[in-house]
Amino acid sequence: MSHHRSRRDFLRFGAGLGLGYWLTEGFQADNTRTAAAAAPGASAADQAAPPASRTTVYIMTDLEGVAGVIDSENWCKPESRYYELAKEFLTLEVNAAIEGFARGGATDFLVADGHGYGAIHPKLLDRRAQLARNWSPPYPFSLEKGMDFAAWVGQHAMSRTELAHLAHTGSFSVYETTINGIAVGEFGEMVFCASQLGTRTIFGSGDLAFAKEAQALVPGIETVAVKRGTIPGRGDECNAESYAQRNLAAIHCQPERAREMILAGAERAIRRAKADTNFGIVRLKAPLERVAILRKQGDQPKRIGRASHPDDVIALMNSPLKYEPLRE
Repeated sequence: MSHHRSRRDFLRFGAGLGLGYWLTEGFQADNTRTAAAAAPGASAADQAAPPASRTTVYIMTDLEGVAGVIDSENWCKPESRYYELAKEFLTLEVNAAIEGFARGGATDFLVADGHGYGAIHPKLLDRRAQLARNWSPPYPFSLEKGMDFAAWVGQHAMSRTELAHLAHTGSFSVYETTINGIAVGEFGEMVFCASQLGTRTIFGSGDLAFAKEAQALVPGIETVAVKRGTIPGRGDECNAESYAQRNLAAIHCQPERAREMILAGAERAIRRAKADTNFGIVRLKAPLERVAILRKQGDQPKRIGRASHPDDVIALMNSPLKYEPLRE
């Protein structure tokens, strides 16, 4: 995500409807049967056979956790000199995950382009995938009840994470976000949304700090670390501007090697998830409260914002925060 504006801002006000998950399961099944019947050499038995059971994987994506994406300034914005290469790196990592999930039995894939400026290259995206982009309201970013599994590719760690690469939560201006007292990043926010909808979180790839964050929140999740940050400390002393420049040092896997690791990890994840149904759902106890603290930025002091909801985490995430100066 860009540090200039938050994920919420970019994804709420993006123009158009994107290629969201607009096909119903029935329409997909009809297309599948039609394609099978029209295939050259399809037998009468093939045409009469009932459709196989389908497994849908929702894949949330971001850019800062991709192998080879070195920093935000040069890689993560439309004016960045390596932006198109970064989009290619991300899309190929997503394709690797799709191939792994497919080898493990998944049949349908919805890819949500979660980077603020957008980072999926539609021309390069695996033809088996659908692409979702531009949401209003943003949460749950085209994730729908009935989708089987959720996965993350290119994800970075939350703000204040030690030894993380390009860590932030929505934007570099956010100091910390909690839900019911649990510190969460962009990953955690969506895990709770997915869990409310009954979708199990099974896989995540990104930097090593993110992998540890994911494992702590979702015991049993399969993770793949494609790089690791090398800056110690949490950066609590930083304002928004200096925090954006803080966590730049990292050691990266070569991108092709990273994709091999993601493919293997995705296949492991879905095979494990099918064999063991006891992981991937993280419940919150009602009532719900979200608290966000913003770093000092320009002339603005440190601020705190709160939102609450009786029992719906998706509604909570779409609720505006009411900010006031933080008294420390």
